[in-house]
Amino acid sequence: MSEAVRYRWATKGDINAFFGLMLDNIANMVLLVSLLEAGWGLPASFSLRYMIPGTALGVVVGDLAFTVMAFQLARRTGAAAVTAMPLGLDTPSTFGMVFFVLGPAFQLARARGLEVTEAATAAWHIGIWSLVFSGLFKLACAPLAGWVRRSLPRAGLLGSLAAIALVLISFLPLLDILHDPIVGLVALTLILTTLVARVELPLRIPGALVALLVGSGLYYLIHGISGPLPIEAAVPAASGAAVHAWFPTEWLGAWRFDWLPAASDAIGYLPVVIPFALATVVGGIDCTESAAAAGDEFDTGRVIAVEAVATLVAAVSGGVIQTTPFIGHPAYKAMGGRAGYTLATAVVVGTAGIIGYFSTLYAILPLAAVFPILVFIGLEITAQSFAATDTRHYPAVAVACLPALAYLAMIFVDEVLAGTKLGLAGLAGPLAERIATLRVLSGGFIVTSLLWASALAALIDRRLARAAVYLSVAAGASLIGVIHSPHIGSPIGLPWRLPLPPAGSPSPYALPVGYLLAAGLLWCWSWWDRGASEPASHTSQK
Repeated sequence: MSEAVRYRWATKGDINAFFGLMLDNIANMVLLVSLLEAGWGLPASFSLRYMIPGTALGVVVGDLAFTVMAFQLARRTGAAAVTAMPLGLDTPSTFGMVFFVLGPAFQLARARGLEVTEAATAAWHIGIWSLVFSGLFKLACAPLAGWVRRSLPRAGLLGSLAAIALVLISFLPLLDILHDPIVGLVALTLILTTLVARVELPLRIPGALVALLVGSGLYYLIHGISGPLPIEAAVPAASGAAVHAWFPTEWLGAWRFDWLPAASDAIGYLPVVIPFALATVVGGIDCTESAAAAGDEFDTGRVIAVEAVATLVAAVSGGVIQTTPFIGHPAYKAMGGRAGYTLATAVVVGTAGIIGYFSTLYAILPLAAVFPILVFIGLEITAQSFAATDTRHYPAVAVACLPALAYLAMIFVDEVLAGTKLGLAGLAGPLAERIATLRVLSGGFIVTSLLWASALAALIDRRLARAAVYLSVAAGASLIGVIHSPHIGSPIGLPWRLPLPPAGSPSPYALPVGYLLAAGLLWCWSWWDRGASEPASHTSQK
């Protein structure tokens, strides 16, 4: 790199970016522990000492690798403002591992007569194997990632990101923000004013830091006046055993490979595990395209390989949640982040998980003060997705949000059904049919969004034959449950080997047939419409 243009790898913007990325990872780790304890009875002390350190170690490896890649990109291009790719724990996988792998495995072990610690160990070993399978699958996908990115239109890649960002990352935190509106609205206003409107605070103090401090101060002031400080109520995992989880050593037992004999038990969870791994591969490709649109051109195959290796490191160290590139690169770049924020995140998340202070740290930070940064990240990604896409492809970006809306709705529908203990079988008539169809639309929504947006972008370009290819891929994906699975957890498998779909669900063969008929229609139409072979030029088609 020339002396005239030196890479400024750490700036004040890294402070804002660090708090956004670090707090997101901390939140996922606490979510894992609290859900396992509250929902399945797996002790928090076990999760904190066996599962969390290795999970955190995966984040360390991934963020350090992305930090190095940022330096390499800056050296190769001579750019002084390269922003490192962010990496962290995959939120959908956190829910998926808790509800469809770790929790059921723990309960099954208890049903076989194992005592609590033995059952937790059995579930832990299955979780390790699940992560090994995920890492190996992603590693196999890495060489193809660049080709996939070059083959898909930008509207398809960024549309699925916009769907996640707007519908999930921006919306869900609003519930916690408005649940504590005095704290949440003040913190959100500070975030939007400083990071979206770019209005500087006096002395150029980072807005994310001020929002966190002011929001937390208001929280404890209000609750200090009204009664005892509800620190332990903030996060269940922070109470009781959590305070005794400092300096854990039990996770080191994973390096003895006592979990190897559990391979046969873990194979049965592959239909649930692989779709989550596939989703992170697609997300990683999307993230690389998003970073390129923001000005940082990373190698797609290396990005996927890094997340695969980080996942495998986490697995062999006792981790149970896979790592993934975060979709917030444009937001972190807008904050002014470079490579310092990923380096700092690796240090803090790693020491928090391995030393064991993360639950205490998260317990003292009120969610209403933490989550406004996620709203900003979601809004920035959505705005960047539209800005980096040709204006005539806007409908393709918009249509990508529809499957994500179904996923959002199913989050609350499943909570209601679980609370009533009726399940879908307890409903009847049009309501049951609507919910069953809603689950079908939500299943594998990231891949669905990608394929729908790509197909519509191809149609807009009068590439009818190419759109037919996307719909044909959707037909195959829906046949084996990669998308549109009617079952909880979206398991994959041949339709005749899966359980019968719930009442009211479309036939497992109807969706593939529908996609194939639509593809056939477009294929025939492309022969008639000679203009389909001569698409108009546009700025975003690669």
